[in-house]
This record gives sequence, structure tokens and C-alpha cells, in this order.
Amino acid sequence: MVKTAEASSLKLTPRLELELARRLHQHQQERYWHGELPVLLLERCWLKLQAIPVERLAAELPPDCTAAAPELEAFRHCCREGLSQEAAEAHCWREFGEEACRLALKRHWQAQERGHGGWTLEIYLAFLARYQQSFAASGPRPLPLLILARAGTAEPHRLLWLAAP
Repeated sequence: MVKTAEASSLKLTPRLELELARRLHQHQQERYWHGELPVLLLERCWLKLQAIPVERLAAELPPDCTAAAPELEAFRHCCREGLSQEAAEAHCWREFGEEACRLALKRHWQAQERGHGGWTLEIYLAFLARYQQSFAASGPRPLPLLILARAGTAEPHRLLWLAAP
């Protein structure tokens, strides 16, 4: 889902290439991490490029956090500790209640069926950490571009870090 790329490798229209170059140049002027830093979102079907502040990314593109439900985390922890799936389930039912466990599992599977383009809480948090770390390093800063998956497909969103020329 993540790789570094040159903006010219994306095969975009001349207008979008100019827009990317302008935004990449502007991004190099930034000196410190803050919530207004841009994240570029590209809708390929409509050739629409938009920049949103990183602080609004979770609202615009909510990460799927259903896998991080406490009930499911506890189940996975019990299995890692050596309990059978049946024993882990019984433990979780005692700790959280049968209905809460079933609801957490149902929400998780519904999110899987709806699709989230692979944009999970874990990936979102790793993205934020990498973006923030890019400001701790010296040299050119990569600009994040999320190429959104086509609606109704199982393909994942693609995260590219655009390198300054």
C-alpha cells in the first residue's frame, strides 16, 4: 500500500501534473509538523485531485477500526496465549458479555463486506507517524498522495509518498 514515487510516474493529465508539481514545491517550504499540512487525495475515475489538511483526514476518509474492538483484541490475545478458540470465546463472553462480542464481530464483518480500501486504523496511525517523522529528518520532504480505490471494488487505496525532484 505504501511506496515512494516521482510525480511524473503517475501518468496524469498535464493539468494534474502541474498541480502536483505546485503542491510538491509548496510542501518543501513547510518547516515543521502541524495539522494543516496537506494530504492529497486522487479520485482516478474523475481525475479529481484534492488536498485536505492532515487533521481532517480521519473525518474525510475514516479508517476502519472495527478490528481494534476490545472484544476482538481480547479474543486474539487469548489465542496468542495458547487458549483454544472455544476457550478464548468463552473467556470473552464472560468478560464482555455474549451480545457485545457478537456485535463486535458483526461490525467487523460488515466493515469487511463494505470495504474500506485497506485503510485501517493501524495503517492510518503508521501513516501519521511517517508523515510526522519526515519533518524530523533533513532534506526534501515527501508529500503523501492517497490514490483512492474505485467504488464497489475490492482493490485497496494506494498510498504514495511523492518525492521532490
